[in-house]
Amino acid sequence: MKILRTILWVLAALGFLIFAAYNWQPVELRLWQNLVLETKVPMLALLAFVAGFLPMWAVHRSVVWGLQRRIRALEGSLKTTALAQRASDDTATAASAAAVGTPVDKSGKGAGEHADPFSPADAADGGSAGE
Repeated sequence: MKILRTILWVLAALGFLIFAAYNWQPVELRLWQNLVLETKVPMLALLAFVAGFLPMWAVHRSVVWGLQRRIRALEGSLKTTALAQRASDDTATAASAAAVGTPVDKSGKGAGEHADPFSPADAADGGSAGE
């Protein structure tokens, strides 16, 4: 997709350059009663493009920023919920393991304990969330 976007921007820039070459004429633009701006036609076209592009780009960036904040908040609450559930499961299994006396495997966890899905150490040695 990025290559397609790059090709479109290059084609738009090439089109603008061709337009600028064929329309390089001075234009007088009356801003106020006695204030006149003399510029070339391509500069007016570029100014019009920027005037339309910047507000929409700002809206887009603000929406992306808000959605990223929302994603981070949801991921944080999911992690908190998963860790709280894991802690309640671990206390229940620890109580039953203490009564039974289960052996401890090489990872240091009891037979009934689950691996932490957010721990890089468990992911590296092949641990999974469904143990």
